Amino acid sequence: MDIEIIHDEEDLRFYAVIAGDEAELTYTYPESGVMDFDHTFVPEDARGNGHADKLVKTGLEYARSQNYLIVPSCPVVGAFIKRHPHYEDLVQPE
Repeated sequence: MDIEIIHDEEDLRFYAVIAGDEAELTYTYPESGVMDFDHTFVPEDARGNGHADKLVKTGLEYARSQNYLIVPSCPVVGAFIKRHPHYEDLVQPE
C-alpha cells in the first residue's frame, strides 16, 4: 500500500493517513540546524507494512535537503539508520 506523506511544518511532524488513522514522525529543533526526531507512531492495524520506514526516510531526506543534522532520539529512527548507514552522516556528533 502506497501512502502519501505530508510534512506539517507548523506541527513539526511528517504524517500519513492510513485507513482513517494517522501515522506520524514528530520532531523538534533543539538548536539551529538540528532536527531531533523524537517519536514515531503507526496505528496497530497498519504495522508491519513499512510505513514507519517511509516516514523516517522522508524525514531524513528532508533533513538532508535542508543541510540539517539530526538527533535520532526515537529508537525507530536509530534502527532505520543502522539498517541504512548512508544516513549516518546526518547524525549530530555527541
